[in-house]
Amino acid sequence: MKPDTRAMQQIDVTDHLWIRMPDGVRLAARLWLPKGARAVPVPALFEYIPYRKADMVRARDERNHPFFAAHGYACLRVDMRGSGDSEGHMPDMYADHELSDARRVIEWIAAQPWCDGQVGMFGTSWGGTASLQANIEAPDALKAVIAVCATHDRYEDDIHHMGGCVLTDTFEWGATLPAILAAPPTRNVGADWKVRWEERLENLTFPVEAWIREEARGAYWRHGSVIHQADKLSRPVLSIGGWSDRYSNSVMSLVSARPDLVWGVVGPWGHHYPDQGHPGPGIGFQQLALEWWNRWLKPAPKQSDWPRLRVWLTDYDPPADAIETRSGHWIEAGPAEAETDPLVFHMADGDLLHSDGKLQGALDIPSDLHIGRAAGDTGYFGRYGGLPLDQSEDDALSLVFDTTPLGSDVVLFGEATLCLRVKSDSRLRQLSFRLNDVAPDGKSSRVGLCIRNLALNDRLDADEALEPLEDSNLRVGFPTSAYRFRKGHRIRLAIAGCYWPIIWPSRDTGQLSLLDGSLTLPILKRTPEPLKPDLPPVLELPLISNHLVLSNPLLTRTQGKDADGWMKHGWEQPFSEVFCTETATAFGYETRAEHVIFEKDPASARSHVEHHARYTRPDGVADIRSEVIATCDHAAFFLNGTLSAEWDGKRVADRVWSVTLPRRYG
Repeated sequence: MKPDTRAMQQIDVTDHLWIRMPDGVRLAARLWLPKGARAVPVPALFEYIPYRKADMVRARDERNHPFFAAHGYACLRVDMRGSGDSEGHMPDMYADHELSDARRVIEWIAAQPWCDGQVGMFGTSWGGTASLQANIEAPDALKAVIAVCATHDRYEDDIHHMGGCVLTDTFEWGATLPAILAAPPTRNVGADWKVRWEERLENLTFPVEAWIREEARGAYWRHGSVIHQADKLSRPVLSIGGWSDRYSNSVMSLVSARPDLVWGVVGPWGHHYPDQGHPGPGIGFQQLALEWWNRWLKPAPKQSDWPRLRVWLTDYDPPADAIETRSGHWIEAGPAEAETDPLVFHMADGDLLHSDGKLQGALDIPSDLHIGRAAGDTGYFGRYGGLPLDQSEDDALSLVFDTTPLGSDVVLFGEATLCLRVKSDSRLRQLSFRLNDVAPDGKSSRVGLCIRNLALNDRLDADEALEPLEDSNLRVGFPTSAYRFRKGHRIRLAIAGCYWPIIWPSRDTGQLSLLDGSLTLPILKRTPEPLKPDLPPVLELPLISNHLVLSNPLLTRTQGKDADGWMKHGWEQPFSEVFCTETATAFGYETRAEHVIFEKDPASARSHVEHHARYTRPDGVADIRSEVIATCDHAAFFLNGTLSAEWDGKRVADRVWSVTLPRRYG
């Protein structure tokens, strides 16, 4: 399919309009209408995020919304309450107002004269998650959703925690989100925009406090996590993810939970819309989405005959910081439970055995804080590079179990699981597990990663007793995957008591032992043939660009250790900037992160993130600077944050936060 140039040139665009909520707060929207929609109503599509329609993601919006409008859909981009040009305040992610506002916006759209009453909702990351949340007992007008790189489980498959342990990524987001919300509204809101801005700055919160305070899965994290209400999903869902993304687990999990209502696509990319997917190959998201919308929002919708799952079956690539195109091919399948048989390996001394095996005695699990040097990123932010490096160095410091060289290909499809018996003199410990593919040349490529906080139970709920583990059974699941271990390669399981700097280290040290264990892989029962026809190719969009890239330098990563034993891991994204010719506005940002720890003291951990955003407008320049510094001792977390806002070099506001939180489970 080629873009319809003529139709895309006839779209009617309203750069700013208001949608009033029942409490009087107005949300700001941008509207694209196909020619004739004001006379003959059409279905509508709705994207709902806090990322500033006027500038921050304006270029991304113009890859999607004009395309859909040119093919017969009204399209809206709405700034969430407390963000961009919208009124109100945002105290935290997924607050009650945010969820109820989405439903009100859907009802408002359906009642407009240019809408025929049929509404679809889509988005990536926060927008995809918001689409899933709106689908819980959905409003009548909502007919289908597309959730890209979305989380279905805010605790286990999000940016804040992994396996009940704190992700250091949460401190980056803790610095970035307040900076986004602290940016000034544009003159779209009226001549009093600066007064509105000052009020917003006065009401800014420090949401990272709640993310660290809520250590265990509980009501806070279950709120907005649709996996706990999957039976209440009420409209068809197209769930799209990428294996290099932290949120990839959502797709196969939702398909398994609701095979009657959810279809899935998982590619090799990270946290992106798939037409911008990296590692590649990407796919034509707009064509795929249009086919989806035509099935569910056009007159006389019919049941989809799509494959339930289309996924990129990944093959081995030599590990590298960045891979442009992943080896493998697309396959189609049903839910993993119906497609696989279990392959069980038992842990013997250094080996993974098909036959019954057993450890000859308890094995010490290392907790060397050097383990994790080859970790790469979690994938959440979709940064260029940051893929896991050769795991051999980390493997050498870990407790490792290997198969013999495989006699034939083994295709993993779904959730690999571990059943373990462990012993620890403290419950305040963590375990990290890596599932690796070891090539004949000895290079070790990470296929899967999971973490487990021993202070929590198998549901990751709190265990208040916190008694030592004498001989305890654990069940741990890896994120879902589709991966081919090639003949002649070995499957490796590596176990450790830490994974810095991805995971904040547990406070206790001491005895931590493995008594017994097994690894179960769900293996595809059939030969995975390449998908035919293939998924649509990437389109070059927008056809007419209204943006100029002023600077886009590559991110740099560093790590090292000084003579005293202090280890430093860091990265820096130099200033990147895009100019919008329509509004004569430039948006730019830069971020720097550093994680420091003394090699023999987990309580010495320190994460420091600085974020700077600049909005260069015809009427002036706004600079927002935000930072978060996280440290700890054995009893508490210490969170310190600052934010400053300037207009044309003059200070508008300063905010300072300092919080001490008890360490109960980590």
